[in-house]
Amino acid sequence: AAHLERVEVVIEPETPAGCEALEKILIGEDVSERLDVTPAKFRVIVTRRPKYAYKGWDGVFQAAAPARIIESGIPTEALLAQIAVSKYADGLPLYRQEAIYARDQVEIDRSQMAQWMGKVGFELEPLADYALTRIKQGERVFADETTLPTLAPGSGKAKTAYLWTYLRDDRPFGGSGPPIVAYRFEDSRAGECVARHLDGYRGILQVDGYAAYNRLARSDRGNDGVLLAACWSHVRRKFYELHAAGSSVIASQTVAQMAPLWAAEAAVRGQDPAVRIAARQEKSAAVVAALFALWEKELPKLSGKSKPAEAIRYALGRRAALECFLADGRIEIDSNTVERAIRPQTITRKN
Repeated sequence: AAHLERVEVVIEPETPAGCEALEKILIGEDVSERLDVTPAKFRVIVTRRPKYAYKGWDGVFQAAAPARIIESGIPTEALLAQIAVSKYADGLPLYRQEAIYARDQVEIDRSQMAQWMGKVGFELEPLADYALTRIKQGERVFADETTLPTLAPGSGKAKTAYLWTYLRDDRPFGGSGPPIVAYRFEDSRAGECVARHLDGYRGILQVDGYAAYNRLARSDRGNDGVLLAACWSHVRRKFYELHAAGSSVIASQTVAQMAPLWAAEAAVRGQDPAVRIAARQEKSAAVVAALFALWEKELPKLSGKSKPAEAIRYALGRRAALECFLADGRIEIDSNTVERAIRPQTITRKN
C-alpha cells in the first residue's frame, strides 16, 4: 500500500574484530517491509480558559467556550465519530464497544452512548438531506428497502420498521460524480414513503420487483415521468434456487442462458452509455429475447402453483422494466449496487 506512512529502521551490523580502523564502504542493502498498526489510544483533552482582569477596567475577560455536539458532556467529536463508525459502518453494537473500551479501563455505559448517537443523528440531519438532494440530481437512482427492528415507545417490545436506501453511482456509465448513498427510516413500507422521499425526481429509478415503486411511474401521481428499470439479479435468484436444488430443468436452462449477460456487462463497465448500448444490442439483446421466448413457451406446460411457474411469471410481469437496459446505457443490468450499500445495515440489524 503505497499511501501508507513508512517508518524506516536501519539495523547496522557489529564491526568485526580487527576492522575497527578500516574504512567501511556501503555496497548494498536488503530491504523488507512489514505492516504495522498503532492501536487506538484514549486520552483526556483538558481545556483551560483563563480569566483576566485589567487594572483600571471593569469586568472579567475570558475566551468563549468552544462549541460541542454534546453540551457539558465528556465526548469529543473524534470519540463520537469513532462510536458512530464502529456501530453503523462496521456493525459493532454498543454493548461490544462498551466491553472493548473497558479493557482500557474506560467505562462508557452503552445507554449513554445510545443517547450520544441520537444527538449525532440530529446534528447530521442537514448532511443527510443534502445527500438525498444530490442523489435526486442524478440521471439514475437505485432504491431498496430492508426491515429494521425498533423499540415501540412505552411497550418495551420491538416492532418492524424499514430503512429505505437511495444511491447514486454514475461510474458504471463513465460519470465522474462521486457515489452517494442516503438512508431514510420509516415505520411503513408503503409506496407513500418512496414517493415522499423522491418527490420531484424525474430520472431513472432502478429497483427490485417491489410493487411500491410502481407508484412513481404512474401518470396520475406527482412523480410522473420516472422510468422504472428492473433487476436481472432478482430474476436469476428465483431460478438459481430451483437450479441448485436440482428440481427444475427449465430453471437450470435459464441460469445457463443468462450467464452471457453478465459477461457482456463486465466488458463495458465504466464505458460511455453509447458504447454500452452498442455492446448490449450486439451481445445481450438476442439472449434476452431468447429467454422471454423460452419462458412464454414453457409456462403453459407448468402447474400454475409451481415454483418454476412463479419465477417465470415474476420475469414476464416485469418484461418492460427488465429490457430497459438494452436501450439505455445509463441503466445497470441489476441493482446489486444498492444491495451492497444496504448490507452493512443488515449486519447491524442482527446486533
